[in-house]
Amino acid sequence: MNKMTGMFKNFITKLLLAAAVMTAVSCAIKADVYAKALDEITNYEIEATVNDDATVTLKYHVEWKVLDSSSEGPLTWVKIGIPNSHYTDMKALTANIDKIGYMSSGGSYARIDLDRAYYSGEVVTFEFSVVQDYLYQVNKLADGYTVYSFTPGWFDDIEVDKMSLAWNADKADSWTPDCYVINGNLNWTQKNMSPGEKFTISVTYPNDAYGFDMSKTIEEDDDDLEHPVLFAILFLFFMSIPFLIFWAIGALISKAIYVGQAAFGLNSNKKITRTKITYYDSCPSCGSVREEGKKACPYCGHSYVKSEEVVETKDIGVKNAVKYSKEGTFKYNDSPNTYINVHVVNIPRPRSYSSSSSHHSSCAHSSCACACACACACAGGGRAGCSTKDFYRTDLKLKYLKRMKCKKD
Repeated sequence: MNKMTGMFKNFITKLLLAAAVMTAVSCAIKADVYAKALDEITNYEIEATVNDDATVTLKYHVEWKVLDSSSEGPLTWVKIGIPNSHYTDMKALTANIDKIGYMSSGGSYARIDLDRAYYSGEVVTFEFSVVQDYLYQVNKLADGYTVYSFTPGWFDDIEVDKMSLAWNADKADSWTPDCYVINGNLNWTQKNMSPGEKFTISVTYPNDAYGFDMSKTIEEDDDDLEHPVLFAILFLFFMSIPFLIFWAIGALISKAIYVGQAAFGLNSNKKITRTKITYYDSCPSCGSVREEGKKACPYCGHSYVKSEEVVETKDIGVKNAVKYSKEGTFKYNDSPNTYINVHVVNIPRPRSYSSSSSHHSSCAHSSCACACACACACAGGGRAGCSTKDFYRTDLKLKYLKRMKCKKD
C-alpha cells in the first residue's frame, strides 16, 4: 500500500513539474517573440455609427509599420479582428487594398490583401468598413434599456501606439467608461497599448431608440486551439484536475458558507457616490462656447463647472437613485448641461472564518481572457502566416507553410 502511495505521489509530482516546464518554455518563447517584433501599429482608429435597424457601421483606419521584413518576409496581407460572423457590406475604402473578405480561421476577421509587398521601415495606411450585427442586448441591465458592448480587435504580439474609438452619441442615454463628447461622438483614446491589450466600452440606449430585436444578444466567436504548446499545457492541466480536486476539497468546504453568502451579495456592501455636475453654457471668463464633454476652457483654462455636489437618494428621489446605480456618467433629466457621475465601490465584509492558505488565479492566454471577460470579443489580428491568438506562430515557421503548400500542389 505504501509503495502504491509513493508511486502515486511520484506521478503527480512529475505531472505538475512537466506542466510548470511547459509553461516556462511558452513564456520564454513569447518573451523572445516580443523582443523581435515584426510590426508596429502607429495609429488605430474606429468610427462606429448605429443604424436605424440597430446594426452598427464600423469604419477602420489602420497605420501599420513594418519593422522586420527579413525574418518572415515582407508584409503582403493582414487580418483585423471583427466582433462576430454576423456582418454585411464589408468593403475596402483605400486603393492600396487589393482584396478584402471574411476569414473565419479561429475567429472572425477581415482579411486584407495589400496592393504590394511592404518592407522594413515602410508604413501602409489602409481603411475599410463593415456593417455588424449582434452587438447589443435588450433589457440587459435594466428594463427599458438596451446595451451595446464592444471590444475593438486587438493585436496579440504587436504594440499599438494609439487607439481611438469614436461612437456616435445620438440617442445614447449613458456610457462607460467615462469619455469626452466631441462633435456628437463619444471619444475614447488609449495610448501605448501592450501586445494583447484590450479595451471594452458599453453604450446604453432606451429600447425605442432604434429597431432593436429582442431575440438578438451580444455574440462572441470562440477561438480554435491552434497553438501546440498551449494545447499541451491545457492537456496537462485538465489531466491533473481530478487530483487537484482532492487537494483542494478541504479548502472548498471551509469556504462554502462564504461563497454562498457571496452569491447573494451578503458578504459585501455596495457604496454608491453620485455627483451632480452642472456646466456653464459658455466660459464665464472669456465667453467661449462650451463644447460637449469639455470641463475647462481650451482658450483661457477657466473651469466650465458651475456647480458640483454629492447628492443623496433623498435629493434625487428613489426612481432616479435606481436609474443612476451603475458606474458611469449619465444625463440628468432633460437639462443639456447637468450630469450625474456615479462611482460604485464594493466593500467586503469581514470573513467569519480563518483559512490556512489562499491563492490567486489568472488567465495567461488571450483566448481565456476572451471567453471570461470580453462582452463582444473581436479576435486578435495579424499578418500572413499567423493564426488566432499566436500572431507570430513560434512553432510554425514560414518555410513549413511553404512545404505544406508544395504538398498540396
